[in-house]
Amino acid sequence: MKQWYELLFEDYGKRYDTEIFVQGTIGECDFIEQEIHSNKSLRILDIGCGTGRHAIELTKRGYVITGIDLSDSLLARARAKAAEQDLKIDFRRLDARCLPFESEYDVALMLCEGGFPLMETDEMNFEILKGVARALKDGGKLIMTTLNGLFPLYHSVEQFCAASGGGQAAYRSNTFDLMTFRDHNITEVEDDLGNKRAFECNERYYVPSEITWLLKSVGFKKIEIFGAKLGAFSRDDKLTTEDFEMLVVAEK
Repeated sequence: MKQWYELLFEDYGKRYDTEIFVQGTIGECDFIEQEIHSNKSLRILDIGCGTGRHAIELTKRGYVITGIDLSDSLLARARAKAAEQDLKIDFRRLDARCLPFESEYDVALMLCEGGFPLMETDEMNFEILKGVARALKDGGKLIMTTLNGLFPLYHSVEQFCAASGGGQAAYRSNTFDLMTFRDHNITEVEDDLGNKRAFECNERYYVPSEITWLLKSVGFKKIEIFGAKLGAFSRDDKLTTEDFEMLVVAEK
């Protein structure tokens, strides 16, 4: 039986590209370039690449990217967009929980909840981090965002999502479980074929100390955490309870 995150992204590539939370690509890629010192010889792995927005923008800037995702629909959209711009990008359908790479990449990206906090168990999320660590060479860098567990302690996730507006998906009946740090909700979307669909979803929120410990556990030596502002990632943004996401930069 398919999980909600597999069903949600079926026939949803075009609509997904209109969501408000995917509109910050240029600024996010600017930050990535700064973090890797504009070194175009580095091999980059984009995990949960979706419709390829970061992979496409970075390829246009001269980088070599491998993009992986679980969704055929999102990957088809990514390949079509790349082809329209005459860009050659290695997009592959892979499960982030069982990455086949061993010390092959210099940089890993995992942005906009492209896999990591969506899994139905903490163990599955941990497998993703283990796979990322294996995929990176010694000295490799991970740049990721994930949901900030401090936010729901002070704010309503449902109200935040409603106030964000401007996208296709609607979220209702949010309940945040303090024992598991999972937000359960009903996500409603209209797919690319015009079908209205609703899914029972849940996403794992993490606190900074958890992320630090998890990444240290899989071999990362230096972990830095910041607030994540859409399209404007910056080391100057100290993480607060007002940040819906946290930005993590980790080095092996």
